[in-house]
Amino acid sequence: MFAKKIPITAQQKKWLFISLAALLLLLAIGFIYYFSVRQGLLDRAMVRAQKQLKDEYGLTLRVDDYGFAGLSTVALKGVTVIPDSAAQLMAVEQLQVSVELWPLLRKRIKLEAVGMDHASLTMVKEGDRSNYDFLFRKNNAATKDTTTTKSSLAQKVDRLIRQAFDKIPSNLDLQEVHVTYQDSSGVQGLHVPEGKMRNGRYDVDVFLNEVSDKWNLKGQIDSDDEEFSVTVTSDRPDMEVPFLRSRLGLAVRFKEVTFDLKEIKRHGKDQLKLSGNWEVEQLQVQHRRLSEKPIVVPQASAEGGFLLAENAVELLENSSIKVRDFVVKPKLKYTHTPSKLLELSVSTGKFAAQDFFDAIPNGLFETLEGIQVKGNIAYQLDFKVGFDNPEDLVFRSQMDDRELKIVRWGKADVAALNQPFVHGVYEDTSKLRDIVVAPSNPNFRNLTQIAPILQRTVLNTEDPFFYQHHGFEEEAFKLSIVTNIKERAFKRGASTISMQLVKNLYLDRNKTMTRKFEEIVLVWLMERSKVVSKDRLFEIYLNIIEWGKNIYGVTEAANYYFGKTPNELNIGESLFLSSIIPRPKTGLSSFDYTGHLKPWVRRHFNTYGYILSKLNQLNDVEVREAYGFYGVTLQPNLRPPRPYGVVDSIPSSDDLHDLIDGIDAEEQQRRSLIERLFGKKEQEEVEEE
Repeated sequence: MFAKKIPITAQQKKWLFISLAALLLLLAIGFIYYFSVRQGLLDRAMVRAQKQLKDEYGLTLRVDDYGFAGLSTVALKGVTVIPDSAAQLMAVEQLQVSVELWPLLRKRIKLEAVGMDHASLTMVKEGDRSNYDFLFRKNNAATKDTTTTKSSLAQKVDRLIRQAFDKIPSNLDLQEVHVTYQDSSGVQGLHVPEGKMRNGRYDVDVFLNEVSDKWNLKGQIDSDDEEFSVTVTSDRPDMEVPFLRSRLGLAVRFKEVTFDLKEIKRHGKDQLKLSGNWEVEQLQVQHRRLSEKPIVVPQASAEGGFLLAENAVELLENSSIKVRDFVVKPKLKYTHTPSKLLELSVSTGKFAAQDFFDAIPNGLFETLEGIQVKGNIAYQLDFKVGFDNPEDLVFRSQMDDRELKIVRWGKADVAALNQPFVHGVYEDTSKLRDIVVAPSNPNFRNLTQIAPILQRTVLNTEDPFFYQHHGFEEEAFKLSIVTNIKERAFKRGASTISMQLVKNLYLDRNKTMTRKFEEIVLVWLMERSKVVSKDRLFEIYLNIIEWGKNIYGVTEAANYYFGKTPNELNIGESLFLSSIIPRPKTGLSSFDYTGHLKPWVRRHFNTYGYILSKLNQLNDVEVREAYGFYGVTLQPNLRPPRPYGVVDSIPSSDDLHDLIDGIDAEEQQRRSLIERLFGKKEQEEVEEE
């Protein structure tokens, strides 16, 4: 059935006509009023903007001429922005800005179109000052009222995102736009001869330093749905991203990068979810702290995003990073307040081990190039540290590599260590000499020819659990992290003898992050393969490590300092030699002009002699007073000259006792750390039994 139409009477038509006419009249009056007062409103807005920039940021805004060029379009000519006591930051010959009317009625400024002709943004840094310092200052107005409620992290980021999308117009016209950065290293710039965006779609060429090298930016921005995508392609694969090297010492090159912000979800005021993906082809990254050579990643991608809450940010569940066929899904969370807390978890599940090695960027780990493995492995990491209370550190690292088999070694042929070989000794990058690690070298000694007490002191000083662990000592690593966080600097390492050996045999001396990762991977493979016994590794270590200026190996060290062979060393001499391994070139500084040890060296004797005693490792050794401290005597030809005015006599034992009685709290702390290490091991052994 059809609904019955109700006819409109003449009276109703009359009132409808009157209502429409009244509405149109009101709109006309509104537009007349708007046009009559809008210039005044614009004048006041300009004065307010100039005052605000001056008061809050120390910026002078000058505009030669401005006015309306349409219903909602403002045209400005001769716009300049000049910071106080600094070079001009921005200049624009002509600028047109249009805003959307409906958001404006809700007191929300949303740009509809922007036109910019002959514009320049010039950033200048001179010493410690720059003309963009205002970006890093606190807003004066924001600090006036400290009683306002603090915004959550999610609210702050949400506010920035909304402002960004509001300020990105749907239509954009650029003509002759220049961006320049200048500092003591030179000048770098970007140039956009012409750029257009229509209804959010853009395709813009950006030229580097006024030459033909260019990047192309192509994508879409949807301000209403808050979506953003961009693909950046470079003209040449060796083109370097500007500004980064001069500002950060970072060199970045790529063939193509794609980023896609797919979704922004809000759950109340204090939860914001950002999700998307990115891909990169032929990425090259180089930084002196990262790697001496460029790190080349042929292809990589990532999916997922971030969840921001009131005071924390974390990776979305199932966020993943993929390099070739290797995929990892880390879990990461950082909590800012009430205390800083970092949580990281990685659980790979089983994957083909070769996929991991194939995913290593070209040129990153030279020693592993060409390695072939078979079998599946799995890795689990749980890490949690509170920066205000690092003692509660959680660190668990487990590798299931039972199926791993090494088919062929790479450039670092670990299996060759079982045979005689030649080790090159370097001072920084200069080669000093070669050491033949074989009985054909008269200075080579196998373990049976080295005093057992020296072996014990070196092990206890450098790596107490060398014969128990598989290349890494987890507890020592945890103590290293805790100490370094407390000191806010790298004060304590966690290198095992295996790690030191790999560093000496295969790696350069560059202290970079990639070299440390390469060391860790190579140690893992060496220890996992078990192609070289622990005794052989320790034997090589004692025969090649540095013990003084151009003094390498235990034979040279024993003869140089004491005129003895390695099997003749006593407990005091052994403790001394073990004490200088971390700083071998400082060995002679431990002695005074009489050839006796200086009092401060006794710290090492107290700590490690105590450990040897506690572990019952001195039962077969004649232990002299202070673990042989007073019996260590340097060869006469190496002793420093007698200081002027000092009587040439050997101080008595009592005199030395008086000098070294004040053992400070630092040594007690070192001892307690070592005791924690041993205590943990003893507890584990009891549990295993």
